[in-house]
Amino acid sequence: MKRILVIGSSGAGKSTFAGRLGEATGLKIVHLDQLFWKPNWVEPTKEEWRETVEEILQSEAWIIDGNYSGMLDLRIQRADTVIFLDFPRAVCVWRVLKRVALYRKGKRPDMAAGCDERFNWDFVKLTWNYPKRSKPKIESLLESYQDKLKVIRLASNKEVEHFFVNLKLNRVKYL
Repeated sequence: MKRILVIGSSGAGKSTFAGRLGEATGLKIVHLDQLFWKPNWVEPTKEEWRETVEEILQSEAWIIDGNYSGMLDLRIQRADTVIFLDFPRAVCVWRVLKRVALYRKGKRPDMAAGCDERFNWDFVKLTWNYPKRSKPKIESLLESYQDKLKVIRLASNKEVEHFFVNLKLNRVKYL
């Protein structure tokens, strides 16, 4: 594992997982939220975003945390491993709400400067609807790359902890 994507619903724990994985492997972590958003939640143009993603992918080793499905196919083509955090929607919504409360009027460590945490009802609905709207598209894309890519699906905190125990025990296998 040298080029790893960490994907999943908002609130699944992608940034936290990527941080732990980075500590365990020594690989550079790229939080897409830090690169996508400009101050005050301004989005880049599609061309700007594509250039940013292509530049990231030039590195030989990385952990990229985030969805941004518009460029997911580019990232999957370059990755050797995808870790899909497939947590239940209620857990993800709860974590999103908890994050809003924890960082209200402040910036999360994995977020771009000038993008203070805020409550957004549409974002909560997007998170709730992830299993029906986004997940099938991601699963289809992952299936189309199954022969070229290692996919690890983790659906609970217990599975995440088991992954890290195995990573520690078998570190040579993963790096």
